[in-house]
Amino acid sequence: MLTLKVWAEHACFTRPENKVERVTYDVMTPSAARGVLEAIFWKPQIRWKVREIWVLKPIRHHSILRNEVNSTASASSARKWVQSGGGYFAEEDRAQRHALILRDVEYIIHADLELLPHATDPIQKYLEMFRRRAEKGQAHHQPYLGNREFTASFSPIEGHEKPIDVTDDLGRMLFDVQYSQSSKGKIKFMQHDAQGSRVASGVATPRFFQARLEKGILHVPQELYGGA
Repeated sequence: MLTLKVWAEHACFTRPENKVERVTYDVMTPSAARGVLEAIFWKPQIRWKVREIWVLKPIRHHSILRNEVNSTASASSARKWVQSGGGYFAEEDRAQRHALILRDVEYIIHADLELLPHATDPIQKYLEMFRRRAEKGQAHHQPYLGNREFTASFSPIEGHEKPIDVTDDLGRMLFDVQYSQSSKGKIKFMQHDAQGSRVASGVATPRFFQARLEKGILHVPQELYGGA
C-alpha cells in the first residue's frame, strides 16, 4: 500500500445535493483522493484504489462568498459565435454565492496501485515511479482539494503522523463517478484498454456509500471498486 500526505489552506468537497450554494463534506472523499494521486502519477495501464483517508487536523469550517457565473461553458455556443458573431460577457452573468468550506486541512491517503488487464510492465515499475515523483514534488498538474482554486501541497509521510481522535457518522458520501459505455449516452470520456486510448460515449453514474470516521480514519469499502 502506498501513502501520501496532502495539506492545504482550504478545501471544498462539494456535496452534490447542494448544487448552487456549495457545502463541503467534512472529510475528503475517495474521488478527491484519487484525483490527487492521479495529478501526481497516472498511466493508462493503472488505476488507483483508495483504502483509507486519515484526518490529521481538527475539522474546521469556514464560510466565504465568491463571485461566480450562472452559465456553463458550451462548445456549441462558441461555434455559433464564430459563425454568426456574438460572445460571452462574464460581467453580465455574475452571481455572488455562498460556500461552506474547510480550512487548514491535512490528510494521509492510503491507496493501492492496481494494474489493468492490458498492462505489460510489472507493477514494481509503476510503484517506483510514483514514489520518485512524490519525493521530488513532481506532478502532471498541481493537485487540489475539491475545487481547483484550493491547491494542495504533498509529500511522503514522515512516520510520526497520527489521525485525530474523532469518531462520527459522516452520512451518505460520494464514492466516485462510474463511466459506462452506451450508444445512447451523451457523456464523452476517455476509454483505455488493449486497443489503446479513445474517446467513448456513455453515461456517468455517481456512486455513494455510508461514510464513518473511526478515530480519525475514513475506511473506503473496497467492494465498491468491483473487479473492473
